[in-house]
Amino acid sequence: MKKVLVANRGEIAIRIIRACRIMHLTSVAIYSTADKKALHVKLADQAICIGAASPENSYLNQQNILAAAKITQADAIHPGYGFLSENAEFAKLCEKEGIKFIGPSSHVIEIMGQKAVARKTMLNAGVPIVPGSEDDFQSLEKGIRFANQLGYPLMLKASAGGGGKGMRLVHSAEEFKKEFLLAQNEAKHAFSDGHMYLEKYLSHPRHIEVQVIADQFGNAAALGERDCTIQHRHQKVLEEAPAVALDNESRKKMFAISVEAIKSIHYEGVGTLEFLFEGPGQFYFMEMNTRLQVEHPVTELTSNENIVDLQLRIAAGQKLPFSQKNIRIKNFALECRIMALTPGKIKVLHLPGGNGIRIDTALYQGYIVPANYDALIAKIIAYGPDRTTVISQMQAALDETVIYGIQTNLDFLTQLVHEPKYLDNDTDINWLDTLMENT
Repeated sequence: MKKVLVANRGEIAIRIIRACRIMHLTSVAIYSTADKKALHVKLADQAICIGAASPENSYLNQQNILAAAKITQADAIHPGYGFLSENAEFAKLCEKEGIKFIGPSSHVIEIMGQKAVARKTMLNAGVPIVPGSEDDFQSLEKGIRFANQLGYPLMLKASAGGGGKGMRLVHSAEEFKKEFLLAQNEAKHAFSDGHMYLEKYLSHPRHIEVQVIADQFGNAAALGERDCTIQHRHQKVLEEAPAVALDNESRKKMFAISVEAIKSIHYEGVGTLEFLFEGPGQFYFMEMNTRLQVEHPVTELTSNENIVDLQLRIAAGQKLPFSQKNIRIKNFALECRIMALTPGKIKVLHLPGGNGIRIDTALYQGYIVPANYDALIAKIIAYGPDRTTVISQMQAALDETVIYGIQTNLDFLTQLVHEPKYLDNDTDINWLDTLMENT
């Protein structure tokens, strides 16, 4: 593997390009007409325009991306997160063309991308799952039948979903018809797939995810867990590692079953198993993300492993350089997601730095944030010896951050990291929504 095409944009494209540079791999950036002056275009060894501003014509255009790989003679494609990173069809096309897709096989992406199939697969691998419908469905009638069997309240979810899209909480049979139509329409728009499934609603869980990694030779390990409980409308707002609410016995069990599960499906690369945690010994599999996560930096800073570097090495056919017994979790890390609430030109930019602060971003002063893509524009990560210290570092870092020219969520995040219940870690996945409704 000598040349890697980065099939993404923004901060994650820059993260991958930098990893390629360190490993002496040639990087190829793709860009849309809206991203001609984007930072990832400037940093890559080569850059090629693949289409118009809309994602469908550029970053989701599989044929154009493959054509760019052939033109530049790239022998591997790193999909980052979002866009085509969990698209089994695209991975299959890469396999057909002899281009290494940096991630698991198209078969694994397919089975784990269909949430109902993933649930069955994990159940067969011995992973506890949230009670739910036996199969996915597209018709209202079949959905109602499953709902009546499961009982209310329940979660209605898109089978091909992610990021909170196509998801609804349903309290009664009267609500089901309305919520089903809304969720299915949203799923069709977001994923071109109207299959839905049901899960029993758990009222006060925490959202814990396990970072896993596996090579091409059957070696696998868990690099640690993250607490992603703080969410607004099913969208993650900030993430922590390790999860201080997780007891050691549950942690060990989560790691063990996660590693055995990915071995059972012959997984390759990095991935994340997501769980709902209700207390010691009470955790249930929700879904698996067969890609790099937005929040991977907190795991890097607590495990002292370079996850993107490992992705590239595994794709190149190298073995994992460690086993589970070698993993030592040190420090505490907290990541806040900086979101653009409006498009526009960055007129003034000052980002924090110093000991215990990491910034992942594609911003620069004068950059024009386009309206066409995901709103994430930067990640501020604080790390240190313990949660209390790191939260104080994050509070200071957010206070120091200046982004003028567009509206962002900085004020919201600043208020959030001072909330008493957040400071006390007295939260669940519904806490932030409830707080905002009552404010």
